Amino acid sequence: MADAESRPRRQAPGLPLPDTVALVLQGGGALGAYQAGVIEELHTAGIEVDWVAGISIGAVNAALFAGNPPEKRLAAIKAFWDQATSALPDVSLPLNDAAREFSHEWAAGMVMLGGVPGFFRPRLLPPGFAVPGTPEALSFYDTAPLKETLDGLVDWDLLNHGPVRLSVGAVELQSGNFRYFDTRDETLDARHIMASGALPPGLPPVKIDGCWYWDGGLVSNTPLTHILDRQDAATLIFQVDLFPAADELPRTITDVIAREKEIRFSSRTRAVSDERMRLRQERQMVCRLLDKLPPELLADPEVQEIRQRVSEYPVSLVQLIYRANAWEGGSRDFEFSARSMHEHWQAGRAAVAETMANAQIVARNILDGHTAAFDLTQK
Repeated sequence: MADAESRPRRQAPGLPLPDTVALVLQGGGALGAYQAGVIEELHTAGIEVDWVAGISIGAVNAALFAGNPPEKRLAAIKAFWDQATSALPDVSLPLNDAAREFSHEWAAGMVMLGGVPGFFRPRLLPPGFAVPGTPEALSFYDTAPLKETLDGLVDWDLLNHGPVRLSVGAVELQSGNFRYFDTRDETLDARHIMASGALPPGLPPVKIDGCWYWDGGLVSNTPLTHILDRQDAATLIFQVDLFPAADELPRTITDVIAREKEIRFSSRTRAVSDERMRLRQERQMVCRLLDKLPPELLADPEVQEIRQRVSEYPVSLVQLIYRANAWEGGSRDFEFSARSMHEHWQAGRAAVAETMANAQIVARNILDGHTAAFDLTQK
């Protein structure tokens, strides 16, 4: 496989691009607007993405990305987020943290009562009054609006046969097994995107080929493993995390709720990322050691088998992590107000801009053919 001999074939301003550029989008509900900002700023930076993978709201943004040509992509993503936040318009009055937290929690409460336009709406009857075994009995909200939104904003033929590969993850209810739906393997439609974001008990499971699926975030909130397991070229990965692994000690009960959610959704992401990158770096060390063997040993079948097992394409993993404001509590993932959406969007843009300002570090790693992870916006 390729190693240090891999050389980039494309060039963005300030950053050489390897054969594959991947965008990894995790789940996080309303925080997905941060991903939209990342997507916009990557476009501004001239970085062309070949493969996008998502979980939950990340799957929605990924579908909007892969299902639109570059010149219409941002408009489609903006249309989704404008519609989703249209019930809570942006009234940008100056507020201190306490007032802003009250406004934030109030907006989240309105979402619980009224749903999110173009996404989900409350059921007329509580699930306890529905026929057992039906979607109505298994969730508090109806996601039919999301299907209409996706069908209106996504070109499914382009998504399945266009230049951008799409992968979304979901978990099968009865077996508990996690699986990816990938345009390299099968034809995807709105059901696959909705299945990836069917978070219980709020949203109903989605039936695909006789099986029912829930939100992939129940098992893993990042599709990074799918990218690494099926990597077939030197790759630059932008991994967008919506929950930080590290944060301050909680001081209030709302802080406790927020911190619990951060740990629950980020801990596996960080553990998986760290373990995979460590294993790859160790294998690269073995490859460098094998290169030092004399020719007579290099020809040995066992040595050749070892090289085959440890040889992998290099990876540059750039982490873009949303770090919440002081007033954002445990409801930040379902607070779909226009003001918060705009702030999350801008934070995503700023994270990419800051990363590109330090892009020479990543560029050097790409040119050297090494495997490494970077968080260039770390506070």
